Amino acid sequence: MEIEALDSILDGEVVVVSTQESKRSGPWGELLSTAAKARGARGTIVDGLVRDVKKIQQLGFPVFAAGIKPVDSKGRGIVTDYNVPVVCGGVSVSPGDFVFADYDGVVVIPQRVADETLRLAAERAVLEDHTREELMNGAYLRDVYAKYGVL
Repeated sequence: MEIEALDSILDGEVVVVSTQESKRSGPWGELLSTAAKARGARGTIVDGLVRDVKKIQQLGFPVFAAGIKPVDSKGRGIVTDYNVPVVCGGVSVSPGDFVFADYDGVVVIPQRVADETLRLAAERAVLEDHTREELMNGAYLRDVYAKYGVL
């Protein structure tokens, strides 16, 4: 089922792998990253461990995981399903949810509230831009916070 799951990836998707936070093996590595990237995936989130990190970095494919372990999952884990709701890192994720990840962490936005959430985030970013600009120009934090309400 692992091969079937990878071959089902659609362009623009983020692969979310729930291992139930297992640390027995590193089920995600360079070859799965290569396959996912070739299918058009935007990245992968794993609530367990990964391997082949240097090769994945060279590939330029974003992978976010709980840690690293050089042991693959053959005989240590099994894919039970794919394209279904899961709990990954303690967070419910359903197909179609919006997943954003960067160096600060991973955020999952349920599809039903994605438009409103993205609108609010864009508004917040504008307020932060104004705050940053005024602080760089010497304004006091208390005054800028009173004006924009963000830190």
